[in-house]
Amino acid sequence: MDGIFRNMGFMCAGFLNLGAHEAYLEATEGEAIIVDVREERLTGYKNFDVPRLIHMPKSMMEKDYAGLPRELPLIIADSVGLRSHEVMEFLLGKGFTNLANLAGGIVEWEQDGLPLKIDPTEQLSGSCVCQLRPRNKR
Repeated sequence: MDGIFRNMGFMCAGFLNLGAHEAYLEATEGEAIIVDVREERLTGYKNFDVPRLIHMPKSMMEKDYAGLPRELPLIIADSVGLRSHEVMEFLLGKGFTNLANLAGGIVEWEQDGLPLKIDPTEQLSGSCVCQLRPRNKR
């Protein structure tokens, strides 16, 4: 990887993974854009608080990926790093080169105390991701 992410992160599964602090620095002090691939129902409560953020759910990636900027570095993020891994594979297959995966997703981001935008009215509850529903709708 010869782009902006050189000498950062770690290689796993054939692509670069950044820790939350590395991703934060690149998204606030560098030119990187965080591409949040979580589905819409998961983005209302907590969001990355960075100047450059694109929400593009994984379910829409195949249809909308051409709208992503190829000239800027992209950090692919989700809840914990699993769906973003799949998106990384997809985008690499489409010729994107300046990519990194956010290892641990927004969960690690929050655990590391990095900035979030939180809307308590959008908080979800449920014992499993497949059962999440709005908690505090007023």
